[in-house]
Amino acid sequence: MTLKLAIAQSNFVVGDLAGNAQKIIDAARRAHAQGARLLLTPELSICGYPAEDLFLRPAFIAACNDAVNSVAASLADLDDMTVVVGHPVGGDVRERSRRVPLRHNAASVIRAGRVIATHAKRELPNYQVFDERRYFTPGKGVCVFEAGGLRIGLLICEDAWFDEPAQLAHAAGAQILAVINASPYHVGKEGERIERMAARARAQSLPLVYAHLVGGQDEVVFDGASFALQADGSLAMEAPSFREALVYVEAVEPACAQAHASPADSPPAAAVRWRVDAQASVIPAPRPRQAQLWDALVLGVRDYIGKNRFPGVILGLSGGIDSALVLAIAVDALGPDKVRAVMMPSPYTADISWMDAREMARRLGVRYDEISIRPVFESFKASLAQEFAGRSEDATEENIQARIRGTLLMALSNKFGAIVLTTGNKSEMATGYCTLYGDMAGGFAVIKDLLKTTVFELARWRNENDPYGRGAQPIPQRIITRPPSAELRPDQTDQDSLPPYDILDGILSRYMEEDQSVDEIIAAGYDPATVERVVRLLKINEYKRRQAPAGIRVTHRSFGKDWRYPITNRFTETAKGKP
Repeated sequence: MTLKLAIAQSNFVVGDLAGNAQKIIDAARRAHAQGARLLLTPELSICGYPAEDLFLRPAFIAACNDAVNSVAASLADLDDMTVVVGHPVGGDVRERSRRVPLRHNAASVIRAGRVIATHAKRELPNYQVFDERRYFTPGKGVCVFEAGGLRIGLLICEDAWFDEPAQLAHAAGAQILAVINASPYHVGKEGERIERMAARARAQSLPLVYAHLVGGQDEVVFDGASFALQADGSLAMEAPSFREALVYVEAVEPACAQAHASPADSPPAAAVRWRVDAQASVIPAPRPRQAQLWDALVLGVRDYIGKNRFPGVILGLSGGIDSALVLAIAVDALGPDKVRAVMMPSPYTADISWMDAREMARRLGVRYDEISIRPVFESFKASLAQEFAGRSEDATEENIQARIRGTLLMALSNKFGAIVLTTGNKSEMATGYCTLYGDMAGGFAVIKDLLKTTVFELARWRNENDPYGRGAQPIPQRIITRPPSAELRPDQTDQDSLPPYDILDGILSRYMEEDQSVDEIIAAGYDPATVERVVRLLKINEYKRRQAPAGIRVTHRSFGKDWRYPITNRFTETAKGKP
């Protein structure tokens, strides 16, 4: 017995039910023409993921149900084709004075024009960016269906990270575990998935196939990289990451195992194996961390701009490392014709900043303009002279310059429709080394989840690699090697206000991303005063981060859905023995 199975690793758009349904229909027809008789689509493929509070709208749930039925009707002529579609089901009931959700994160099995089974997700994640208990009720039971003469046990994402759902599927006669997923990317996630799924396959002595979503949705990015594992956990097939693909794998049941015909009489361990066409499905070589990060950022920008139908992007190009990296990412994502860079020199802008900004714009072929903020800055100071009389210049005048730049960029955005990309990094967002309504003004924060040390690392990597054919060495070397500076006062550098970035980022990584205590960080060798200073800066700048634009999440804990601290907060963590 053999079954050719297809995975539609597709990029769906949240709320585009008709478009998503048509993608599924097209993939099913293409797969059928190639001899496949089972198509797996990702978790919640009919509506996109995460749909957030759209799940609370009864009209949205009803429309999703209609879309599933339209997929079934459109494929009625393929009576030997089975398609698995992810979608929400259910609604609310009233209990006394409150609504009780009965919605499920579900998947339906479609064949011959009708839904033959619907299964609800049992395990609902409620950590990191996941918030499924807000929307869904856990499912019960098990779903094992037949396709091409083999019995498929259906699991939905988080279900496969727990023992019981796979055990129940095996006990019900499953010969293959099919896992449909929408699992957001962060650094290291791909390897973690394969490791956990390999343990699941080995525990049940069953081959496993993992169908995964790809694409950007607001803050999160899905990396694809769907795969198939043999019953011993070895990798049989892996799809490319960060791009759409329709990939195939063939399940083969040896003749000696075909005598086990009933679900109650499960086949022996490893009775079914994956057979892969070496020409069609090649396991990609391991890719460096920087390459994956770059792909995630490029895909995040491309989909945010494309799915929201912006005509292009605009950003302030300062001659510094952060804006240079954002420009390189934007060009790789969108091409030079949709990217505009504006240099806005102040009285403190160094000549080398002008030269480096012009040179980078030339290398990447983007539109480049220069608008001096000096006249506006002088006008602001004159307007405020009486109010500020007797007070020396300080961060106020620095912030005025940043806000002038933000105003100019937003004016250009309003006039021409291009969205402003902000250029602040995670180290700055953590410590408040950024200006509300200034460099924080904009629509999308591309490197919001990159620590400054990672910014330098990615800039060097991109100069040595050309993954999208835009040209190597896009960033002038001096931008990477010169000390970072906001250039808002004479001879300013970032380290005038912050600890060295290697120290700062080490503390932030441990405290913010890994939840280490102040004492644990100090025990790792960091200066106590510096640790407490960084933790204090992190706390007092919460109000700024709440007003920052959405940005791409690439770590397991980003500022956004992963980080939910109160703005009004009098708790400050200190070293042991201190108040």
